[in-house]
Amino acid sequence: MNAVPDSTPRHSVTDWLAQLGANPQAAEQVYSLLYGELHRLARGHMRRESAGHTLGATALVSEAWLRLSEQTRSQWNNRGHFMAVASTMMRRILVDHALAKRAAKRDAGLEPISTTLLDRHGRVRLVQVDYLIAAASLVLIGGLSLAGLLEPWLLLLIAAVSSLTGPLSATGLRSLFPIMVPRHLWERVNAVDSNGYVIATIVGPPLAAIMVSALGPAVGLILIALPLVAAAVILTGVREPHTETASTGRLLLDAWQGLAYVARNPTLRGLGVSISLNNLANGAISIIVPLLVLDRLGGSELAVGVAFAASGVAGMASALWFGRQDTRGREWRMLWRSMAGMSVAALLLLPGAAGAVPGALGGFGLVLAAMAVSGVMNGPLDIALFTLRQRRTDPAWLGRAFAVSMAVNFAGYPIGAALAGALAETSLVAALGLALVAIVGSAVSSAILVPKADAGDRRGGLRPRTTG
Repeated sequence: MNAVPDSTPRHSVTDWLAQLGANPQAAEQVYSLLYGELHRLARGHMRRESAGHTLGATALVSEAWLRLSEQTRSQWNNRGHFMAVASTMMRRILVDHALAKRAAKRDAGLEPISTTLLDRHGRVRLVQVDYLIAAASLVLIGGLSLAGLLEPWLLLLIAAVSSLTGPLSATGLRSLFPIMVPRHLWERVNAVDSNGYVIATIVGPPLAAIMVSALGPAVGLILIALPLVAAAVILTGVREPHTETASTGRLLLDAWQGLAYVARNPTLRGLGVSISLNNLANGAISIIVPLLVLDRLGGSELAVGVAFAASGVAGMASALWFGRQDTRGREWRMLWRSMAGMSVAALLLLPGAAGAVPGALGGFGLVLAAMAVSGVMNGPLDIALFTLRQRRTDPAWLGRAFAVSMAVNFAGYPIGAALAGALAETSLVAALGLALVAIVGSAVSSAILVPKADAGDRRGGLRPRTTG
């Protein structure tokens, strides 16, 4: 969708604003009429950010518009009112982005340390601890906000403290599966693991939008804490499994040896390169698709949601199908072929990005097809990744090895989003080209760097002892 010159009569914007939520065309008209002002506003905010920021003005406009469109109960008085709220929303997005960036840096350094506790002291109870700390942080933030006492520095402090335990649950649950589940069922439990994340990403945002719209953000945060408390309570009945662990008895040294273990493990090392490249492409796609649908094809925020939902639904079906297969000896082929198949999704997006599709309907059809292909390919990719990592990691090192591996694997996502956002400022085709190169690189690197068979990958270097 292209911006309309600022000579557009201002009263028309007010008229369309009054019809938001009632007239399906209103959102498209408002976006077109105000895009130029929104983009200038975003550039103004970006100029006040530090150099090297990973968001671009175009991506900031798209994210702000998607969030504004969720406020279905808002009554816009006039153009100025809408722009003032848009400015506030952009500031919130930049704060959220800064929080996520700091958390990522902190986690990269602290994950090996915190997850050493998983190998030394068990997993179930530490997962419960993280759930309860996360719930308490949400209640605290929501309560302080309701009381008018939530200052920016205090929000950053609470978020920083609560994030310290985040790796305990993220890694703890995933490293529990190969310990508690029989080996012949690993594919099935990995399919459930993969689909649980997909369901959360599909259902979570709309539920959050409904709660925020109906009750406000503070109460919404407090309500989000309830499932975390429920999860902690459910885990009370789960017995801690007996496991072996390789430990020197010194926390920092154990953490360092966890990093060394991943570096020495050929499979984990190869996965770190190939999966991070694949996630670089995913990060780029997360920026490209909203821009393509909203700006180039003139679609709505609902169309963006439908596109990502298509990927999620296709991915769930694919993961369930491949989760019923015996992947032993086939993981390597599944891995690189799934990555190579994702190049088809990028190619399907190319005509729309280049403006070569006649009609928005045809362009959106290609977007849906691309996202569906991406979801289908992601199913076997997840199954192969999870089972390969489980089979080629010594059980005594699961906590630390999985934490480091997962952190390295995800590192490409924010990089891809940042690079695509910068490239999209001038060329959506260039941003898509970046994604395609990353996809090809991930397939080639997985075929070359990940061993076809287990060649002593599990060796850890320390004598394990039993805990639990």
